[in-house]
Amino acid sequence: MRIVRCGMHFVVLALVVCPIVTSATGASVEWPTFRGSERTAVSDETDLLQEWPAGGPPLLWTAKGAGRGYSSLAIKDGRLFALGDGIAGVADADEYLFCHDLTDGTRLWATRMGAPWTDGQPTWQSSRSTPTVDDECVYALSANGELVCCDAASGQKRWRKNLKSTFGGTKADSWGYSESVLIDGDRLICTPGGTQATMAALDKRTGETIWTTVREGDVGAGHASIVISEIGGVRVYVQTTGSGALGVRAADGELLWSYPMERTTAVAPTPIIRGDLVFIAAGYKRGGALLRQTADGSGKVAVDEIYPFKPQLANKHGGIVLIGDHLFGDSDDSGILYCADLLTGEITWKARSEGKGSIAVAAADGCLYLHYANGTMVLAKADPEKHVETGLFTVPHSGERPSWAHPVILDGKLYLREHDAILCYGIREDVAASTSDSAE
Repeated sequence: MRIVRCGMHFVVLALVVCPIVTSATGASVEWPTFRGSERTAVSDETDLLQEWPAGGPPLLWTAKGAGRGYSSLAIKDGRLFALGDGIAGVADADEYLFCHDLTDGTRLWATRMGAPWTDGQPTWQSSRSTPTVDDECVYALSANGELVCCDAASGQKRWRKNLKSTFGGTKADSWGYSESVLIDGDRLICTPGGTQATMAALDKRTGETIWTTVREGDVGAGHASIVISEIGGVRVYVQTTGSGALGVRAADGELLWSYPMERTTAVAPTPIIRGDLVFIAAGYKRGGALLRQTADGSGKVAVDEIYPFKPQLANKHGGIVLIGDHLFGDSDDSGILYCADLLTGEITWKARSEGKGSIAVAAADGCLYLHYANGTMVLAKADPEKHVETGLFTVPHSGERPSWAHPVILDGKLYLREHDAILCYGIREDVAASTSDSAE
């Protein structure tokens, strides 16, 4: 590990603080980063519709002009944040961080991130990272490695770093950065990747480097986002890169453990933590593996293998959710949903739907929300015994490019990103009944 500290000049901006948006139950309403607050893609929403009418739940509003992008949505304090290339209202096709009002989808501001990602075939191009919102700031990472901190109310930039030039960061594949950075207390944690700074902690207020971690021989960052675990009083950041999984001590960046993975085309799924267990997965027939962390009481944490990578648990980029003792996710990117026992890795069932292609999955209130690459949206029971679908519709504005953005479930609403369009649906009875006549 190398400890790196550097100074920087920064401008103090005026803060605009908005009241926290609350639901009907008085609970805070936020989905502030990729896969939600705990990065599980499992919402704690209740009393949601258990089945949808023909044509899907009511559409509350549509916001157009989001440009090209696979970025999902971050929501906090009545605002929605995402990334897109060539958004409406600007003179260029560059990548932008933008903010919309949550009530009707009206855009509030847009801030340029930099040049768009245009490598490879067109369906691989464009924004893919989800912003992270914390307090009065929003943090976004472009595909080209530009890490930007902006005022959440105005979009004004506070500081920026480039993961490549600042940390010597590298990707393990050729598709650009996709990680959603982690905010933990007063720190921002990210994954530049490679052998100069596999992982890094920055002061979230200034961007100053606090520590960097090196895994020897690391081939570069993947597409996953860092998750937090607590083992024997030790806070551990768990991540996967192109070289496999690793655990880093939050206090000082010490590399605690590493679990190697045979190199594959890309590594995308975010790890899943349950207690001392760590489930990791990768696509391209690599599979999924289960690990157990153990602490020795001296601040060290080790990892043991419960089962190695099982090809039947492969998942390319749609993500996996854990409900009870069972995993639900796409079989690689085949559009075949699987249910598997977490502790054994054994498949309990597989099922097809009218949806085709990769499935981006989220869950809430005993149901799975399945966003297929062809624009089909499916509601299904999170049932470990069998696959039961209770709703299906084709999302408007889908079809031109793959529908890869992950769903968001919040305050009785389902939010979907279909490249240039952001759509908000009512999925709780009281919310569904408030459908606006202006919804498209």
